[in-house]
Amino acid sequence: MLEYEYREIRFPRGTSRSVTRQALTEQAEYGKWELARVRLFPDGSRYVTLRRKILRQTPLM
Repeated sequence: MLEYEYREIRFPRGTSRSVTRQALTEQAEYGKWELARVRLFPDGSRYVTLRRKILRQTPLM
């Protein structure tokens, strides 16, 4: 069964789309994170949830 690790990132109001995109791109490229959810609030702030798989080795018998 797959297990995921989650990370939430908050981008405050006034953060441009290009800055947000660049930050998420870096997380995806270097940290192997993938986009799970984006929540846009009426005040303009964004909450982004990223996830990545947790790889566990099974013991050999």
